[in-house]
Amino acid sequence: MPASLTPLIPLLSFLLALLILFFLARQISFRLQELTYLLTGSEAMMTLALYLLFLPGIIVHEGAHWLMARALGLKAGKFRVWPKRRGNAIGMGSVSVQRGGVWKDSLVGLAPLLAGTTLVAFIGHQVFAATDVTGAWAQGDWLAGLHALARALRRPDGALWAYALFVVANAMMPSASDREPLRSLLLYSALAGIVYLVLGLPATPFAAALAWSAPFLRQMNSALLFTILLDGVIVASLSLLVLIFAPRGG
Repeated sequence: MPASLTPLIPLLSFLLALLILFFLARQISFRLQELTYLLTGSEAMMTLALYLLFLPGIIVHEGAHWLMARALGLKAGKFRVWPKRRGNAIGMGSVSVQRGGVWKDSLVGLAPLLAGTTLVAFIGHQVFAATDVTGAWAQGDWLAGLHALARALRRPDGALWAYALFVVANAMMPSASDREPLRSLLLYSALAGIVYLVLGLPATPFAAALAWSAPFLRQMNSALLFTILLDGVIVASLSLLVLIFAPRGG
């Protein structure tokens, strides 16, 4: 890899980890709904099971919207933490927030992700010592990594903290409405970057920002990788249960 791209590795790894988590969160939601429907035959029970499982994460998600809106001086009104079906999708909660322009709306939309990644990093490192697991695997010692993961989950209240990590990580992703203002922000940012490059302005500020954020991103990436492993185990378990309870043909 060119040396000029090396400073980008922590940032690119962070974005890749978020994409993987987004995919796994959707898979968990689909598999859980499928399993609940197989067991109960009820769409209402399917929605209720999803809601009850992720309720703490839903509260964090909507609470982050509300707090960010208030911090930015925007009016935040109706706070709903209850499932509501919207076509083929299920909305687990919502907050009515006054519009404040592209930048403020984008920050409000990103608030659950910012709060969620902070909590994931805290739980991953302070409770589970995520770097022990990811460090062992980074060195190719998969067995040591698995032992470290097992030790982390066996610690006092390990199951409770694992549940907290699971629900926060899988409820923090921006919804379709959260992502709406981000399109304009990304477009403006891309145009500004192109103009900056065309004018040949110095890249020193960006390099300094990447160097400053690298230690934080590495810590975050370890916690996200730990969460990805946890989600992967849950997806595999749910998929196995779906296969077991699925009706047999013939």
